[in-house]
Amino acid sequence: MWKTVLWLAVFFAVLIWSAINPKDRMTWWLEVAPALAALVILAISRKRFPLTPIVYILILIHAVILMVGGHYTYAEVPLGDWVKETFGSSRNNYDKLGHFIQGFVPAMVAREVLLRFDVVNGRRWLAFIVVSICLAISAFYELLEWWVALLSGESADAFLGTQGYVWDTQSDMGMALAGAILALLLLSRRHDRQLHAFR
Repeated sequence: MWKTVLWLAVFFAVLIWSAINPKDRMTWWLEVAPALAALVILAISRKRFPLTPIVYILILIHAVILMVGGHYTYAEVPLGDWVKETFGSSRNNYDKLGHFIQGFVPAMVAREVLLRFDVVNGRRWLAFIVVSICLAISAFYELLEWWVALLSGESADAFLGTQGYVWDTQSDMGMALAGAILALLLLSRRHDRQLHAFR
């Protein structure tokens, strides 16, 4: 119970901070909407389909990254500026962290759902299917960004966060791919141990 309270306290503390004078209110809504949707889905499914502790923590980390990006816009997050200045980058790469996490976290969520519902027969195809799901999510998100840009015109610049980088879409999907693969390599064994509680 205390873990749930702590999780919610962190989520709402960052959400409230993020909502106070964001750089661009429309961008804030666009960036924070997935975190709010995740909160609703977790609340609805918590009793029927509770997740492993590691997946709950990862979802919270992802939500925090989204809310920080929503507050500043991804191109202007101070952490990204610090990295840019320290390593001599030509752009603020906070958005790349967001896309890396967009692969890392869904990989573990997809893995949990596939294993607990016995969707995959055996483990041979599990990693391939999980990575494919993450790439599909990443590609859909890039399409969503494009649709938002078409509908909102110039005001979409802060949401897109391309910063003039012509290969931004491809590198975003590449970061999600790297995140998904790394999550499986680093966390599968720990995740398996936590999954035993549901068997």
